Amino acid sequence: MKDNQFGELAVIGMKGCEAFAEQVDYYLKDWRRHGINDRSFLVDADCPRFGSGEAKGIIHESMRGKDVYIICDTFNYGVTYKMYGMTVPMSPDDHYADLKRIIAAMEGKARRLTVIMPMLYEGRQHKRSSRESLDCALMLQELVGMGVSNILTFDAHDSRINNAIPLSGFDNVRPAYQMIKALIRAVPDVQIDKDHMVIISPDEGAMSRCMYYSSVLGLDIGMFYKRRNYSVVVNGRNPIEAHEYLGQDLHGKDVIVVDDMIASGESMLDVCKQLKEKGANRVFCFATFGLFTEGFDKFDQSAKEGVFDRVFTTNLVYRRPELATKPWYVEVNMCKYVAYLIDTLNNDATISTLLNPVKRIQTLMDKHRKELSSQLKIEFEES
Repeated sequence: MKDNQFGELAVIGMKGCEAFAEQVDYYLKDWRRHGINDRSFLVDADCPRFGSGEAKGIIHESMRGKDVYIICDTFNYGVTYKMYGMTVPMSPDDHYADLKRIIAAMEGKARRLTVIMPMLYEGRQHKRSSRESLDCALMLQELVGMGVSNILTFDAHDSRINNAIPLSGFDNVRPAYQMIKALIRAVPDVQIDKDHMVIISPDEGAMSRCMYYSSVLGLDIGMFYKRRNYSVVVNGRNPIEAHEYLGQDLHGKDVIVVDDMIASGESMLDVCKQLKEKGANRVFCFATFGLFTEGFDKFDQSAKEGVFDRVFTTNLVYRRPELATKPWYVEVNMCKYVAYLIDTLNNDATISTLLNPVKRIQTLMDKHRKELSSQLKIEFEES
């Protein structure tokens, strides 16, 4: 073990996160090959269930004195279990309960415990607007009460939720660098400058993340605001009557629509349709989490109609296998980035540069502009 490591590293991938955790482990082993004999950092842990649906957490090795990182995707409905003979998909509540079981199985023996929960459990229930529960805040406080030192999440629906645990570690990571890198790889001819591209926020809540993209890329920004019918509640929310646009002329410009998630996709597709009607050239959708709660039919149809060009989402949460076959879809792999975060934290170093990758984005943009300029020059000479 290196002298600057906080403790012996241990990584636990909860149910549904096994493949993601294995990729993270691959990078950790590669970086530490010379120091720890290329052994795996993954810990064998499980939550077997009884026929009634009850469960228990089991860890098959000691966690005493270790620096433990648990990766948990509470939105993985691809994992199932048997209850009274029925096959039941795991809900966010089931995943969260299993997470607590594994923490309880450690018996407080770990030297430090970090939970990496890419999409916050109950993250959309982050504020109270009437007599209702504050589930996300309760979850954070409960994990801290169980001994969790740090909680890492990605693109929280509202990062102010960290006020629920003001004396504990909470990091909200945004995958801006990985998204931009994926766009450049998927669309090599994209021109990212004020004359050719605009950042669009699909609603008021997404403005902060859009302002970040706008700032680091040097682009103008526009936004839509949702006009809701507050006299009606459908599926637990007030339905959207219309999206109103505020911003500059879009004729001939490429557009990046940035949001934290795609749920049903109705709002995103409506925004994309309006952008095309306003003269936008190509429309690219950035969403950290692609849930696609109502399937892909709407997106397939909209892609055929030219409503949008590409959708970029990360592999931080479960995606239906058929999503990878869609010609309009680009997956943004976050395994290496998560491995960087774990490696840095285990060495008790700051992750500030990883959380704010401005220099890496600028280096990437400089390289892309040079390559694009060279390509345009060659095409001009050939013509």
